Order: sequence, then structure tokens, then C-alpha cells
Amino acid sequence: MFRRFAVFWVLLFVAGCSTILLNQFDQRFGEASVQTRIYSEDYPPAAEFIDEVKPILDQRCVMCHACYDAPCQLKLTSAAGIDRGVTTARVYNATRLTADPTTRLYADAKSTQMWRQKGFEPVLNERIQTEQANQEAGLMYQALQQKRTHGETGEAILDPNAYDFSLDRAQQCVGIEGYAKVQASHPEWGMPYGLPPLSDEEFDTLTAWLAKGAPMADSLKLHQQMQAQVEQWEAFLNGDSLKQQLMARYIYEHLYITHLYFAEDSHTRPAFFKLVRSRTPPGEPIDEIATRRPYDDPGVARVYYRLAPERESVVVKTHIPYLLDEARAERWTRWFLADDIQVDSLPSYEPKVAGNPFVAYQELPLNGRYRFLLDDAETFIMGFMKGPVCRGQVALNVIQDHFWVFFTNPDNGYDEIQAQFLAEQSEHMRMPSVEASNVLPISTWLDYSKRYHKYLYSRIDLVRNWIDKDDGKLNLDLLWDGDGENNNAALTIFRHFDSASVVKGLVGRQPKTAWIIDYPLFERIHYLLVAGFDPYGNLGHQLVTRMYMDFLRMEGEFSFAAFLPAKERYDELRSWYVGADKNIVEYVESQPQEAFFKSAVKFDSGRPAKAQFYTMLHDKVAPVLSHKYELDALQDPAEVMSFAQHIEAWQGGAVKLLPQVTFIQVDQPETATSRYYTLLRHNAHSNISSLFLEKNNRLPDQDYVSLLPGLVGAYPGAFWQVKQADLPQLEQQLLHAKNEGDYRDFMQNYGVRRTNAAFWPYSDRLHQRYLQAEPISSGILDYSRFENR
Repeated sequence: MFRRFAVFWVLLFVAGCSTILLNQFDQRFGEASVQTRIYSEDYPPAAEFIDEVKPILDQRCVMCHACYDAPCQLKLTSAAGIDRGVTTARVYNATRLTADPTTRLYADAKSTQMWRQKGFEPVLNERIQTEQANQEAGLMYQALQQKRTHGETGEAILDPNAYDFSLDRAQQCVGIEGYAKVQASHPEWGMPYGLPPLSDEEFDTLTAWLAKGAPMADSLKLHQQMQAQVEQWEAFLNGDSLKQQLMARYIYEHLYITHLYFAEDSHTRPAFFKLVRSRTPPGEPIDEIATRRPYDDPGVARVYYRLAPERESVVVKTHIPYLLDEARAERWTRWFLADDIQVDSLPSYEPKVAGNPFVAYQELPLNGRYRFLLDDAETFIMGFMKGPVCRGQVALNVIQDHFWVFFTNPDNGYDEIQAQFLAEQSEHMRMPSVEASNVLPISTWLDYSKRYHKYLYSRIDLVRNWIDKDDGKLNLDLLWDGDGENNNAALTIFRHFDSASVVKGLVGRQPKTAWIIDYPLFERIHYLLVAGFDPYGNLGHQLVTRMYMDFLRMEGEFSFAAFLPAKERYDELRSWYVGADKNIVEYVESQPQEAFFKSAVKFDSGRPAKAQFYTMLHDKVAPVLSHKYELDALQDPAEVMSFAQHIEAWQGGAVKLLPQVTFIQVDQPETATSRYYTLLRHNAHSNISSLFLEKNNRLPDQDYVSLLPGLVGAYPGAFWQVKQADLPQLEQQLLHAKNEGDYRDFMQNYGVRRTNAAFWPYSDRLHQRYLQAEPISSGILDYSRFENR
């Protein structure tokens, strides 16, 4: 009783202090109102924001303040995000019992005033516009000034008791009225948080801008130059026939998270656009229809698909570029609008229809839908990682850290017989994503588990009947070779704990597992993890999504194992699920029909079948295989090649000490140039079927690494810098690192820590080279996983 009483008085005291400070600000600078700082894009200082201020925000602030996982939802990626401010509500909340209202920038509120009504507090002064008020009553200014006063620690490693870099750390999401208390309690928490302070010039530029009232505008000149292409594509996507409307709806549900660009100069940064649903037709201002999911009822008789300029800074963790050109339009026309394709009616937006692509789009040719996905398979798989699950532990602890992906041949004859089968199995193929965002996990899971098993066994019967008609059909002809020209035929996926990357090609050593994906599996993963996933959903929605993904992963793995000799399949499958839950093991071993399909692939009995099969797959896709991330194909320096060969042979030991993603700058003093490489650590597991206790399944002594040219991954954990000639010494010191102390000594010699005065210059060089090398796919990195060691 006394404890509750004491807590009550503490809360009352804090509330009282905030009220007193509010009154003080009101008395000194007037009451807050968003109307005090409305500027037009033509206001001259707004242009200064684009040219001088925004580059600093992009280079120093956006790497922590973007996407759903930005602290306090403060997005500094655009003028609208800065104006919106901060909130205590968290998008990623694993404990909520009911879904939260969505707070998507540009979609869920049309003005700053609407964001205030949704509980967002300003970070800019919204009182009288004087220099003093803009500084003293501006949260952003106060945070920058706080860093200026208390930012230099003099320590190589920040005090872990003072700084918390965990993703779920407590956040101080207060308005200006409560910020003095935060400053007093944690004077070291100025911005940039846990990183070196801004330079004098950067600080002066930002503070001068804030003192003027922080006028802002978006830079849309490049977008406006693309108006002719926008009109052309909007006309293409808004045809009046039912066939054209159904095609556009399908395309939208798969591309709404991508960044669209037009074919101009592949060596320069293009203008990016977003595909949105609008109440208004082309030629009129866009009136976006903001629904929780892309297939939710739009509430209008006719939807128009429009290309809206991407106003936010491009960040790697959400950037999915997708090219629109004449060849693309021709392929879509061939796949979806051919004369022999007939669409008699449009599907409803009732969830059980709209959320099930096998029902909603059954009148579009299945081969066309599959070819649409294969055409840019890397892009759509990238969506599983960079879409709504932008912070992806919910979906990603269900996959291995390193595996290869292949696809079934769309012209193998099997996919042709699937169309009717998929329509008949529509009830069994329903996924949790068709439900609302409030889900009871156990009952919902049991329901969908039963449905999935019914589909699976029906599919086994279908495959068996098809194989029996053409004995020995289960051979390499079933797999896609990219039609001899498409390098999406073979992909490599890397998981970095709670993020992941996908690249073209077969990168790294032969992995523990691989997937073979067919059309139904590809489509279901998209509707589970992208179109149907709600990051604002309740705990049940997220758990059921994760558990259902277990089935889809196993389906891809089983399809790969099915090509192995029957006598080796069970042993291979069991090796992937050592120590797994009894129910999982029983499920793996309850696949007798699938496990005993007759494989027509010829193996040499004297060698491991899986290794032979990997070689066969490599040979099949060799004509289109991308070599972008293979060192030996790029003729890298001998010192780098030697380092890569040695370190990629390591297992366990020092590998266990490494972060998931490390970027390495290798300097060549004699030419005054540098090359950049990515060192990826792959965590080994006995199995990946555990929902919560992943660390219990870890096998750290089997961890290994891959060294890739260029930059791969959105969340670097460490920066290294080394002279090319010193790589052997770096290798030896790293090889002999046995513990954290040894690793810290290593970082003292080769690391660029977050406290290092060279941190920002390194970051700037890295981003500059990234943009030069990858003008279309590059973006701003995220430093929220950067280590403090």
C-alpha cells in the first residue's frame, strides 16, 4: 500500500514539474501552435535547408532516425518527419495484447496538427518565432547543445552503465517541457547519441538554421523532370478494362514497398517514386488511400494507382529499387494482358478473398504471376527483409544464417496443372495474414496448422500423380536456369541476427541448407511477411506469423532434399533439426510420401550427395550466375585473396568474437586509393525451430565467415581500417584473439570505434564510395547495431 502511495506521489511530482515548465515556456514564449512555423517551399531559407542542412542530417542523424525502429519514432529523413516530432508509442512492441493505431509518415496524418492530435510532441519550437525561443524552446537544439557541452568522454569504450545500445532500451521520448529533467539525469545523452559530436561547422550550420525557425522543404526538382514518364506509367496502370484493373491491383500489392525509378543513366542517382492507391485519377493531385494492409478495402468504387515522389532520404534498410522501362511494360503486357486472357469480374476486398492471392488472382495466368516474381526474384525476397518487418527478428530467426535459393522452372509443365489445384485448395492455403491484427496465437495457430497439413498432403498427391505420368521427372529440368539470361536464378541469403541481406549468385562455401521455391511458396511468403504483416499488430499476430513461417521454410528445404537419393534424405533432414522440439522432429519424419519420390538425378555413390547436387545446381545456372560478390572473379589484390582464403577456412575460435557485419577499408598507400569489403559472421545452430530460446540452439564453435567485395548489409557492427600490406598482421592478431580483452586490443590497432575522432570521416568516405559504386542500390546505413567494444 505504502509503495503504491509513494509511486503516486512521484508521478504527481513529475507531472507537476512538467506543468510548471510548460507554464514557464508559455509565459516566456507564448502557447505552442503549429501555425507559428508554416513556410512555403519558395521561402528562401527553405532552399538553404535542402542544400546545407539536410546533407548534415543525412550524414549524422538519419543513420539512427529512420524507419519504424527510430527512437521515439523521430524520423529525420524528411521535412514532414522532423515536423512530426516524437512520441512515447513504440511500433515494435512484443508485449501488446491489441493492435496499435498505425503511425506511418505521409499516410496516417496529413498535417502536423493531426500528428499533435495523435500524441506526437514537437522537436522544433512552435511558440513565438524568435532566435531565443527557437533555441531554448526547441528540443532538437537542446539535444545538439547538450552533446556540445558533455560529448567528449576521452574514453575508447563508452561506459555501459551510462549508455544503453540495446534495441529495446528505455527511451526518453519527452517534449521540451520535460527535457530539462533528462538533461540533468543523463547529461551525456546529447545527440548524436553515443557517437562523436558534430564538427564546429556542422553545429553552426544546424543551430543557425534552427535559430531562424527551421524552415524546410522537400527537393522535388528531379522528380518533376520525370513527369512525362510518370504520366506514361500511370496511364498504363489505370486502364479501364477488368483485365487491366486486376493486373494493376496485383502489381500494386507486390510493389507498394519498392522504390520505383526510370531507365535513364544507370551511373547517376535516379529520382525514386512509390506506387500508391489514390482516390483521384491521373492528372489530379494524389489523395492516397491509407489502409493497414495493401489489400484492405479501399472504400471507393474505383482505385487509381499513382506514382508519388519518394520524399524521404533513402536508407539501406528499407531501400528496394525497382526499374520501370519499356521492356518491363512489354513483359507485363505479355503476361497479363494478352488477347486470350479473360477476366470476367474483379475479386472482392473481403479479407478471405483479398488476403489469399490464389483466390483473388486466379483469373490472371499462373505462369504470368510466377514469371512476374521470378523476373526480379532478388527484389521480392529483399521485401521479406526490408518491408514491414524492417526490424526482422520476428521473421528472421526462422532461417539459417547462410543459404542458397533456387527456383522451379515456370515452363516445366507442373505449374500449368497447379492453377486449378490452388483454387481448389484456397481454404487450406489461407494464411494468418488474412485475419485482423488482433490474434489469439494458440487457437489461430492450431487452425492454420491443420489447414497447412491438408494442403501439403494434397500437394504431395498432385506431385506424385504428375511424376507417375512421366517416370523419373524429378530431375534438374524441373529447376529454372534463368532462361539463359536472368541472373535471379540463383541467390544467396545472409542472416545477420535480426536483419538479413540477399544477393545474386552463389556466395560463400556450400551452405548447410538450400531452398527450392515454386510459385505457391513464393507467393505465400510475400503475403505472410510483406503484404499481410502488420508491425503494429498484437503479440499473437506476430507469433503466428513467425510460427507459420516455420512451415514455409521447411517446405523450401524439403523441396531441395527431395532431389537427393531417398536413402540420404532423412539423414540430411534430421541433421538440420538436431535437438529440435519433439513435435518438429515428428513433423520432419512424417513426410514419407515426399521423402520417397524417386529422384532421377544421377549421383556418384562414393561422394556426399548434397555436395554433388550443389555442384550440379551451380553448373545449371552457370551461364547466368552473378559473380559480383566473388573475390576471385574480381581480381582483387593478392593480399586480400590470401586473407579471404585463410579467414573463410576458420571455424569457431576468434570468429565467435566478431560482430554480424563488419566493413573493412583496405588502403593502398602507393596509389592513394582504398577498397571496401564486408566480413559477415554466420551463426551456426543445431536447429532454428525454437521461437524464443534461440541461444540454446547455438553452436558457436561452428560459426564461420564470408568475405565479400563491396558493402553488404544495412547494419554494420564494426569498422576496420588496414593497409593492404598489413593484412597478414591483422589476420594473425585476429586469429589469436581468445577473449574480449584480445578483441579490444585488436580493435585498438585496426578498429574505428564509435568514440574515435576518425569515425565520421570514415563514415563519410564509406557512404561516398558506396554511392559511387552503387548509385541505384546504395543508401544511408544504420548505426543502431554498432558495437561498443
